[in-house]
Amino acid sequence: MNDSLETFGRSLIHHGSYNDRAYLMKLHEEDSSEIVRSLDTLASSRGYSKIFAKVPAWAREKFLVDGYAEEARIPGFYPGGEDVCFMGKYFTETRVREQEPQLVYDVIAAAETTTVISSPTPLPSGFSARIAEEADVEEMAKIYCEVFASYPFPIHDPAFLRAAMEDSTIFFGIWNGATIAALSSAEMDVDSASVEMTDFATSPVYRGNGFALFLLRKMEEAVKARGIRALFTIARAYSYGMNITFARNGYCYGGTLTNNTNISGRLESMNVWYKIL
Repeated sequence: MNDSLETFGRSLIHHGSYNDRAYLMKLHEEDSSEIVRSLDTLASSRGYSKIFAKVPAWAREKFLVDGYAEEARIPGFYPGGEDVCFMGKYFTETRVREQEPQLVYDVIAAAETTTVISSPTPLPSGFSARIAEEADVEEMAKIYCEVFASYPFPIHDPAFLRAAMEDSTIFFGIWNGATIAALSSAEMDVDSASVEMTDFATSPVYRGNGFALFLLRKMEEAVKARGIRALFTIARAYSYGMNITFARNGYCYGGTLTNNTNISGRLESMNVWYKIL
């Protein structure tokens, strides 16, 4: 069962047993006096083992006092120059303990020592790239089902993809003729002039062609033209490929979110990477 997306006042919360967490995705200042207590009530009533909150730096102290730790930070995230902080609070020893500490360290080290690439490899002959359209959602869902055994949001569902397109998410794809080879998305937030670069998936038969880096560059061009200035991703901490892809494109490491997300069949830690245009 997929987790629920709900509003608290003017703030946005994603929560449920699928990711076994409550995730404060967007905090509105009007809700700041009550949000910490409300998140605690929600987590305790549902038995969640983690609360994950993405908040402006001005709200950081409220969460620290309540037992949160800062797990990641993006400097200068908001248009006025304020940082954004990713805060985590844990309710079980199992959830707070990193499963693969050496692997997380090795992945970050490999990414941070990689060379920034000035331009991605051109697409092979017969391949093309474009923004995905509503008519593509059925085939897109099949690719996501093929690549991910589980995912924190229901991208396996064509209806979810269609609704995301109608909101503020742009999906990008690479096609081999009429066949989708790779996908990604840019989830824009106009209020903060930011975007999460996410939902990268390459069909197994097309891997090794540098498609993720190609799509990342295309997304950057598109969101920059729409006035977006803060770019970030929450990438799987155990994946060399995605972490290196962002580092190669000039993104900086912002921190690790421990046991944060249900992806590819289990809870995994996630790394935050960012770039300010």
